[in-house]
This record gives sequence, structure tokens and C-alpha cells, in this order.
Amino acid sequence: MKIVDLRGRYFKEDESLEFLIKRGDIETEKYEPVVKTIIKEVKERGDEALVEFTEKFDKVKLVPEDLVIPFEELEKAYNEIEDDVRWAYEVAYERIYEFHENQKEKSFFREEEGMILGQKITPLEVVGLYVPGGKAAYPSSVIMNAAPARVAGVKEIVMCSPNPNKYTLAAAFVCGIDTVYRIGGAQAVAAMAYGTETVRKVDKIVGPGNIYVALAKKNLYGIVDIDMIAGPSEILVIADETANYKWVAADLLSQAEHDELAASILVTTSEDLAKKVKEYLYTELLKDFPRKEIAEKSLNTYGHAFIVDDLDTACEVSNYIAPEHLEIITKNPFDLLGKIYHAGAIFLGEYSTEPLGDYILGPNHVLPTSRAARFSSPLGVYDFIKRSSVIYVSKEGFDRVAKHAINMAKSEGLEAHKLSVEIRKNNE
Repeated sequence: MKIVDLRGRYFKEDESLEFLIKRGDIETEKYEPVVKTIIKEVKERGDEALVEFTEKFDKVKLVPEDLVIPFEELEKAYNEIEDDVRWAYEVAYERIYEFHENQKEKSFFREEEGMILGQKITPLEVVGLYVPGGKAAYPSSVIMNAAPARVAGVKEIVMCSPNPNKYTLAAAFVCGIDTVYRIGGAQAVAAMAYGTETVRKVDKIVGPGNIYVALAKKNLYGIVDIDMIAGPSEILVIADETANYKWVAADLLSQAEHDELAASILVTTSEDLAKKVKEYLYTELLKDFPRKEIAEKSLNTYGHAFIVDDLDTACEVSNYIAPEHLEIITKNPFDLLGKIYHAGAIFLGEYSTEPLGDYILGPNHVLPTSRAARFSSPLGVYDFIKRSSVIYVSKEGFDRVAKHAINMAKSEGLEAHKLSVEIRKNNE
């Protein structure tokens, strides 16, 4: 973990910051041809291609009949997992569902003289969840993706996951997933986008994945909708001298264990805190850590502690990075909330540790990464609905606005637009 002193100088001139914000830039050229080939093959050959790619990439030999995981396996997994874990899944689903109920949108209509204008809210019909099955299984992602879709009123939810373990299947059971497919990678995304003999064609694909999954989603956007292109995970902690260095170190490690590209960033006004956090990380927390190899590589490459002059500058640094997760562990954390403009999720106070948000609090943990928090939001109910404009105009309402439409059409040189209004105005 690198300690960088930014005191007395303009932070944007520091090379370490540029290094961090560009870490998600991947040369897609070497992956793109493979992804496009997979998409083409699945589109043209359906289940046959899925079986081939599953054997090639996941080393699992299937026949088309094996692609769907029977409902009984989901129920069996739910009954087999530990009682306390099962209860945790149930509580998490309930809390996440209840939180997202506050995001529901309503259709509305307004009447004015001779017109009824409004907006109709309609849930998507079929949504596909992608759940990774690589370095770690993420049953929490099943719940985070499915709950807002259920709140929105999505009629059917399907899920793709390569070699899902019993915890992932149990989470799917808790969420009432309609169909689970035993496939992953770009081939799973292509199958949900186009549909195959077995896999249901969906309207939207959500959920994280590796570079192949991300590029498949990117290439298939327009055929289906997608949630976002997820990059490496990241946490930024703003802390002052009152912060508990052991707690801060643990929070940074909680991101570093995700993968080698994860970024764990401390921005602090206290040089002493920065040094203590680094020392505690390496001498104590990493010593016998189960995922030491991953976490240590992440911290050595992307772990940074920036020392700044004041908390206002700390907020500026944070806004520049636009982190996925932001913790504010200061004496008066709410004083800084109004100064934060770009962050996926904001955790205020020393007990609001980010892993609580990952699992149980209620707000969604599917968050914008790689500076996308500058312009995008956490996954929510609004991602699973469509908005349609509703328009009714009577003769009276037509007479009120027709001349303005004619004049605007004239200014754009669109004669047929002008004609379609004039032909009514002249009552022909």
C-alpha cells in the first residue's frame, strides 16, 4: 500500500490518482474477437453451441437437457444449507425488497383544456440475471438483482450461472427465480439475448461478470437492455484523526479480497492514521488471511493512502475518483454529505461498514464502478420498468396548439409534418 502526501499541492497533478482511475481500462481488442465469435455461434447454433462452449471454458460436459437446473435442486439446496445462513438470506431478501418498494413509480395523467397527457409505467416482461461462478460465488448478487425486479413487477426472471453452488441455488429459491440455467460466460449472455431452443429470450440482462461477460453485454446492447458495464470493485474511505485505524484497515481489506484489480483507497487528514492503517494491514490482518494472495496483490498495486490538508480537499479527491463505495469516518460525517457529488453508495459513520451494505441493509450493492458514479446510479426498481407517454387531444385542444406545431414544422423544413396538422386545421 502506497502512502502519498498531497498536502500543499494540487491533487490532480499526482500520477497515483491517474493510475487509479485508469486501472479499469482494458485493451478490449484481444478479447473482442473471441466474444463476437461466441455471440455469432450461439445466435446461429443455439443449444449446440452452448454445450460446446460450456465444455471448452467451464470443463463441464452437458447435453441440452442438462442446461436447465430442475426446481427440485433449488429447493434441495435451500433445505441443505445451514439454518443461520438460510435465515440470513430470508432476512436480506425481505429488507432489500422493502427498501426498493420506496422506488416504485406510478403512472400519472394530467388534464388541461382539450387534452389528457400522461405517463404509463409498465414493468419489463422477462429479465435475465447473470451470476458469476468463478473465484467466488455471490448469492447476495442473486438477491440484489432479483428483489428490485420483483418489486417492479417483472413477470419472469431467469438466471444463468456456471456451476452454481448450493448457496447460489438457495438464494435463487428464496427469490423465486423462475428458471436457472447451468451456463456462464459470453455464451450465457448471448443465449439470453437471442434465445435458444432451451434458454428463454429476455428483455434485459443484469448482473456482474468477467471481461468476456462485460464485452458480451456491451456488444448485445440494443438487442437487449443491460444494467451497466461493471468494472473492478473499489472503496474509498475519508477519515480524520478520530477514526479507529483497525476498523479502517479492515474495511479496506474487505474490498482487496474481491480480486487483484480491486482498489482500496484511504484519504485522510492524519499522517499518523495512514501509517497505522498500513502497518496493521500488513503485520496483522494479512498474516494468516485466507485470501492473502489476492488481497495482497490488490493492496500492493492499487492500495493507496492519500494525506490531504483538510476534509474539504478529501471530498474533492473523492469526487474526482467517483468511487463505487465511499465511507466517511470522521467526527461529524454528516457535515461532509453535502460536499459529495459522485459516489455509488455513501456510508456515514464508523459503524456503517460497507459489507453491511453488501448483504443486509437494503440499498442495492450493484453500483457504478470505474468513475461511472459521475453519471449513473445503483441498480433499482427504475431499471426494470418502461415509461410510455400517453396523449389524447380533442378538437378544442388541437385548436390551441396547431399553429405552433405548423410554425415549428416550417422552421425545420418538414412539409409532411406541417401537412398532417394543416389537413386537420382546414378540416379536410
